[in-house]
Amino acid sequence: MSTGSLTKDDNNITKAYIDAASWMFNVVTSVGIIIVNKSLLATHGFTFATTLTGLHFTTTTLLTFILKRLGYIQASHLPLPDLIKYVLFANFSIVGMNVSLMWNSVGFYQIAKLSMIPVSCFLEVVLDNVRYSTDTKLSICLVLLGVAVCTVTDVSVNGKGFIAAVVAVWSTALQQYYVHFLQRKYSLGSFNLLGHTAPAQAASVLLLGPFLDYWLTKKRVDAYSYSVTSISLIIMSCTIAVGTNLSQFICIGRFSALSFQVIGHMKTILVLILGFTFFGKEGLNLQVVIGMIIAIAGMIWYGNASSKPEGKERSSISIPTIPTQEYSVLVPVSSEVDEKK
Repeated sequence: MSTGSLTKDDNNITKAYIDAASWMFNVVTSVGIIIVNKSLLATHGFTFATTLTGLHFTTTTLLTFILKRLGYIQASHLPLPDLIKYVLFANFSIVGMNVSLMWNSVGFYQIAKLSMIPVSCFLEVVLDNVRYSTDTKLSICLVLLGVAVCTVTDVSVNGKGFIAAVVAVWSTALQQYYVHFLQRKYSLGSFNLLGHTAPAQAASVLLLGPFLDYWLTKKRVDAYSYSVTSISLIIMSCTIAVGTNLSQFICIGRFSALSFQVIGHMKTILVLILGFTFFGKEGLNLQVVIGMIIAIAGMIWYGNASSKPEGKERSSISIPTIPTQEYSVLVPVSSEVDEKK
């Protein structure tokens, strides 16, 4: 065996380990923040989800500032128009998801989240000229079916809830697509992109959060009865959110927004399993188990199908990049504070 082939094999093994570590990092931090936020919102009555997200981005901003001062984040450039577009997509995603959560039933909220996958497919097909193989399409359908079977229960919808869901779905899909787009176009690493976007999101969401939360809950964040436990949970949530935000950028940067959505539903399955394990098995039934099995099978199928050269074919049209620094594939998207299931 030649030295070249050994090097190639070693590179493939290294990439596989890094890919697996990236997904594990995202799964662990995402599930962790969901559990902490469930305790904070449900048990301790801190219902100010948007304000909490603003605190998440404030913590992330503080970390990027410290890393910049220590020299771990290199100087980079992100044009203001692109930054504004990203922040608009991200903030509409946060507001849309929180409002959709309040105005829609659990079932319709879950359906809206599932619809992000076909929307992400549509964006890649239209904007990047991606073409998917039959196996990839069928595996995506299997994932959608499995997650729907184990999470969608009551489904009711009203006009304003439907509009909120549409805004949430499209803004989230656009935000995640734009993460990958900005990394490719400007050769930005995740920490660099965080350094540009987190301060703008922190400022805008913190200003908007208390008003939006009062509109949704009729409660004021400054009137909340803070305790040592609730403050500790807020600090814990903000700390984990740094990892959640960063790991989402990592995964989207290494793969794509679509892969992040498809494989990301493993978090939904894990949250359900942990919920049954630690909070009782009253919701565990044959339908849920079958749905989990179908979803996991679909994710495995998708992973195999999308890894093949014919699994996802891009046209020769590519986005021009600015070769100002080595491309790094670390990266935040809005923190997960709003899980009903």
